[in-house]
Amino acid sequence: MLSVPAQIAGCKTVVLATPPSQDGSICKEVLYCAKKAGVTHILKAGGAQAISAMAWGTLSCPKVEKIFGPGNQYVTAAKMILQNSEAMVSIDMPAGPSEVLVIADQYSNPVHIAADLLSQAEHGPDSQVVLVIAGDGVDVAAIEKEISKQCQSLPRREFALKALSHSFIVFARDMVEAISFSNLYAPEHLIVNVQNAEKWEGFIENAGSVFLGPWTPESVGDYASGTNHVLPTYGYARMYSGVSLDSFLKFITVQSLTEDGLRKLGPYVEKMAAIEGLEAHKRAVTLRLQDIEARSAV
Repeated sequence: MLSVPAQIAGCKTVVLATPPSQDGSICKEVLYCAKKAGVTHILKAGGAQAISAMAWGTLSCPKVEKIFGPGNQYVTAAKMILQNSEAMVSIDMPAGPSEVLVIADQYSNPVHIAADLLSQAEHGPDSQVVLVIAGDGVDVAAIEKEISKQCQSLPRREFALKALSHSFIVFARDMVEAISFSNLYAPEHLIVNVQNAEKWEGFIENAGSVFLGPWTPESVGDYASGTNHVLPTYGYARMYSGVSLDSFLKFITVQSLTEDGLRKLGPYVEKMAAIEGLEAHKRAVTLRLQDIEARSAV
């Protein structure tokens, strides 16, 4: 999700921070993917300490200029603190504990709804899971029963249960109200599992990534559908987009005027500079225009 766009953008140094296992080794699948994706350095650490190491640099980890990727609340806090420090790093966005908001109606399959909710709850105890019921006729009891049933067989059951304990269900009169609530909440992941889900796409204003229809679980966005899945959380989808190629680039503007060009633009610049009371700005143009006129008179 990050090393591939970094490679396309031409980044020469790509550091992967990943916590090791108890014996100090890194998962072989992670090592393989890192090599294929062009990672140049691996930092065997996670959490806020890894963010600090990349921001300041260590004997074995080069200092970086951009730090991207999601994490828990400590990782997010570290990123936000360091971007405003002497470390001089930029970050992607506040991307903290995972979130999902699922909109369901009377046509939604309770088994699928439960699975989608649990797919985020299992991330960790601070994950946020929200179910929005659109209209009447939804068998909420069936969804709750299915959540309990599926949760029992999850290896990360304890995480899921803790996340579910502070999650909630919202009852909306109809889809208009459901989408309105979602736009206010601005979830990281928005699953619209309702009849004719595509018709509501144009009403969605704030979400990190959207999953439309009964056959689009959030999991495909994590692994296979092709969209980048480093996304804003905490309601920051109201002002941030997910990571893209542009996130790894910076743009420099260049201008070069001819004498004729300065003749045409100069008077406007002089006038605006005078209005702002910036005499030196005005003179930088006026003196050049005078020089042009003097040489033209010869």
